[in-house]
Amino acid sequence: MFRNKMPRYEILSEDAMATLDAGWRRLVSEIGVEFMDSRARDLFSAAGQKVEGDTVFLDPEFVLEQVAKAPREFDLQARNPANTVHIGGDAMAFGAVYGPPFVRQGDVRREGTMEDFRNFSRLAQSFAALDSAGGVITEPNDTPLDSRHLDMTYALQTLTDKIYMGNVVSGVNARDTIAMTEILFGSRDAIEETPALISLINCNSPLRWDDRMLEAQFEYSAANQPVVLTPFILMGAMSPVTIPAALVQQIAEALSGIALSQLIRPGCPVVFGSFLSNIDMQSGSPTFGTPESGIGLLCTGQIARHFGLPFRTGGGLTSSQVPDAQAGYEAMMTLLPTFLAGANWVMHSAGWLEGGLVSGYEKFVIDCELVQMLQHEFTPLEIDEASLAFDAHTEVGHGGHFLGAMHTMERFRTCFYRPFLSSSENYERWMRGGAKDTAERATEIYQKRLEEYEQPPLDEAIREELEAYVVRRRAELGD
Repeated sequence: MFRNKMPRYEILSEDAMATLDAGWRRLVSEIGVEFMDSRARDLFSAAGQKVEGDTVFLDPEFVLEQVAKAPREFDLQARNPANTVHIGGDAMAFGAVYGPPFVRQGDVRREGTMEDFRNFSRLAQSFAALDSAGGVITEPNDTPLDSRHLDMTYALQTLTDKIYMGNVVSGVNARDTIAMTEILFGSRDAIEETPALISLINCNSPLRWDDRMLEAQFEYSAANQPVVLTPFILMGAMSPVTIPAALVQQIAEALSGIALSQLIRPGCPVVFGSFLSNIDMQSGSPTFGTPESGIGLLCTGQIARHFGLPFRTGGGLTSSQVPDAQAGYEAMMTLLPTFLAGANWVMHSAGWLEGGLVSGYEKFVIDCELVQMLQHEFTPLEIDEASLAFDAHTEVGHGGHFLGAMHTMERFRTCFYRPFLSSSENYERWMRGGAKDTAERATEIYQKRLEEYEQPPLDEAIREELEAYVVRRRAELGD
């Protein structure tokens, strides 16, 4: 997997960090955080925290004591050991888009289907830039609501051999996902010893953890599966409009959720989550790839390291409706600070369109190119005597060229990054090839990838056991 060994880009001074620190402490102790599950409130109460109604008022020092129990780094196993990832430190793991109900193929925008979900799983398997297909790559609206999590999990388990995300719609769905993962890896002990699921637990910002999210969090944390505790903040709507206020709220929400996981199971893995952008103050619409979100992302990395936690943020985010220039530059406006900050778990790395409403086939390909280019750019130079190429100067001399030099001939296949999507053809050749733009070339690439896709092998007995579980549970759920 990719290791980002470049220096981190940190923009907060010691005074700024101290001001933010005082801010989150005041929020959790004076305003408090709502937990809409009595089990959570009971755990906090038993630990000596003040509870009034649904609101928990937290002692900041207690929160820090709980946060300190979480591991700084951990492994997440894939069924193919070659695809196991490390979360934390200088490791960066990339997952595809998560959650859109719609799909875009070329000029067609429509509801997502189960076949789309399978296709995106196949694409994620085929692109080395991605460590995971993610979770809800698109919502399969042609399947029953109560049991579609079974079909999605089965697809992730069988069409890919990479890590995957757990379903968080309810505690029931989380238990099913854990049970299917136990089948895939052989036992509960096998996945408790080395986690095999990572799941997104979103805060209902501002300062509320909802019952469904908490139900799933209880299941995953109790099973020692990492959860990404993520404040969902669009500045101006779910937080005040200033970036420092949003950062303080983000710290309060993330740390309170992390503290709960440590009460559920001390030492269980967690990820400091961040989903921080802003709204358009003229229309009220969410906006992505903004300068404010980039600044917030850089701050988040520094804040998470301050607390000794792995963190999630970033992705190829855009507000654009189609895979056009706006989609590309807004995605890069988010992906570049993602690398500069050294995010450990990057969701929405490929396929995000229209503010997260759409999973785009062409955008998926474009984003994979962007991620690969950045992975190449953020690989430190190896500088040694051979790389200085003195012999090449001796061979070529003054005023010559290096095209045929021995140094070039020995390295020409690997010396530069080779894009799979971008075009560098001259105009005449580009015209003869059909004058295809980026989106058209991306269409050809994803279609070819799907045609050439080969399903990774899986023990037939395990496959049959998974299928039997899906069929049985679907019947029990009434579908």
